[in-house]
Amino acid sequence: MAKKNLNEMSFLDHLEELRWLLVRSTIAILVLATITFFISDYIFDDVIFGPTKPSFVTYRFFCDLSYQLGFAETICVTEMPFIIQNTNMEGQINVLIWTCITAGFILGFPFILWELWKFISPALYDSEKKHAKLFIFSSSLLFFLGVLFGYFVIVPMSVNFFATFTISDVVKNQFSIDSYISLIKTSVIACGLFFELPIIIYFLTKLGLVTPVFLRKYWKYAVIIILIVAAIVTPPDVVSQIIVTIPMLIIYEASILISKIVVKNQQKING
Repeated sequence: MAKKNLNEMSFLDHLEELRWLLVRSTIAILVLATITFFISDYIFDDVIFGPTKPSFVTYRFFCDLSYQLGFAETICVTEMPFIIQNTNMEGQINVLIWTCITAGFILGFPFILWELWKFISPALYDSEKKHAKLFIFSSSLLFFLGVLFGYFVIVPMSVNFFATFTISDVVKNQFSIDSYISLIKTSVIACGLFFELPIIIYFLTKLGLVTPVFLRKYWKYAVIIILIVAAIVTPPDVVSQIIVTIPMLIIYEASILISKIVVKNQQKING
């Protein structure tokens, strides 16, 4: 059956399109999750539990950096004084399943974006529809950069902080596998989605919901929020906080720039 024009589609037609978008995206995620199942040993031993080892690349980078800045070994990680344990009968099976699904979502993100683009493209101008490849590429690139930033920066800093934080020598840190995996997933996916901010701002500006004036007006509040987040997820040293803060500020500034470009283009068209 021929696809209906946007103006001919009823509300139920839109819901039907959305339903199939979700179905196809779910199938893609499950297929990729099944594939990752066969390399789950590598995913857990080298990726998931990588930040629990003092030899992790981020810890070695900060240690080398501390020497270059004259901080000696103040931020060198020499041990991780905690253990990860399973406390539920079905705990490890659940962790395996949901980790594979999360990996499937991350790997399948470009496909999900493509499905999303097909869903919203009827509402766009013909000139805008030509930028499908650019949209998929830029959005996927930003997402994967965010995932890498979360994994190599946010996660190891968080793990190191919580591993070394103690209210008394009497208390020993023994984290549940669910708690640890949750920290990994939340940090990685949250950073990936945060790096999508320029794309989100682009569409919000197109819809007239956001303007560069609005973003610039509340810039100081955004900076405060970013600094608070950086202070929470990093150890109590200035270097770590700066490393986390700078990319997030760049993302926000890039969003303002994109919003300005969209507004200027709209003014040219209307003018």
